[in-house]
Amino acid sequence: MNIQFREGTEAASHLTTKAAIADCDIHPARASRTELYPYLAKRWQHHLDVYGVHAYQGMMEGPPYPKAQPNASRRDAYPPEGGPQGSSLSFMQKQLLDPNNVQLGVLNPLNTGQGIRNHELSAALCSAINDWQIDKWTSKDKRLKASIVVGNEDGLAAAAEIRERAGDRNFVQVLLLSRNVEPLGQRRYWPIYQAAEEAGLPVGVHAFGFGGNPITPSGWPSYYIEEMVGHSQCQQSALASLVLEGVFERFPKLKMVMIEAGFGWAPSLAWRLDKVWQRLRSEVPHVKRPPSEYIREQVWWTTQPMEDPERREDLFDLIKWIGWDRLLFATDYPHWDYDEPSRVLPAGVSEANREAFYLGNARALYGIS
Repeated sequence: MNIQFREGTEAASHLTTKAAIADCDIHPARASRTELYPYLAKRWQHHLDVYGVHAYQGMMEGPPYPKAQPNASRRDAYPPEGGPQGSSLSFMQKQLLDPNNVQLGVLNPLNTGQGIRNHELSAALCSAINDWQIDKWTSKDKRLKASIVVGNEDGLAAAAEIRERAGDRNFVQVLLLSRNVEPLGQRRYWPIYQAAEEAGLPVGVHAFGFGGNPITPSGWPSYYIEEMVGHSQCQQSALASLVLEGVFERFPKLKMVMIEAGFGWAPSLAWRLDKVWQRLRSEVPHVKRPPSEYIREQVWWTTQPMEDPERREDLFDLIKWIGWDRLLFATDYPHWDYDEPSRVLPAGVSEANREAFYLGNARALYGIS
């Protein structure tokens, strides 16, 4: 997949009349395998050289299902100076931030230290990724803010990393992935939610991950397209677990952001949860309110993939249930299924809702004035 990019001078790229937007899902990449070494102790550098990393499943160097292109990215996103897509700040500025008038960009690094069996190495790599995000990205461009990457399978270590970064305005959320060893409502992950709530940071749950389980609920698929549509199934399981294990009841100020899995499935999931909760609530007495109430109060959703029904009225009905104040625009740069900001919303959206969708909701959620 390729995105046509109109060439222009660097100076001209800053002269834009487009409305300001927030992009809540940008994927920075490392230029080389050893780019994190300056942020790692000699012990871990040696460990990586000799032993490498061992994830809960194979193919840790990329997404767990083969794709046609490296890093699932646009061919035109290769930086002119070399390196993988998403590894150059100057090219990201020229290709994404400047021409689209991105005033807030949230970084969500993938292929980090999450999903690694050696939990000490996982924690070290996640901390290194967080230092790298500051040095290479957020300190160089104030429009960019980072997500705190944590060793998700070690709740205590993850909580320590969150508390270490709390108050640092380079960071605006905690990043988890949807595929983990257990569903995200399980108690092993509660220290993460407690630390995030204390820090006032939302927890973003991005599609993908390395949990050691098949990537669909019914096993390993034959085609990549099955994995793509499976993202929503995984997020549904994660969200049901968060509600029914009582995470939202125990942490009422916790805010979750569901990233890159769509949102069209949310109403039907909530309706079904409400119905069965009415009949089986004695099994989960810690869930004190209908599940839909927790979801509508404590969950935000990024676009890309943006639901695209034939009738725009269907989309508006869907967003009405979700709430115009709960949607966050995202491009997914530099990945090939990138959403062009000017083409995402259909006609008929009020100016107030349009502004909230593109910028206001993100500023409010992340506390960016």
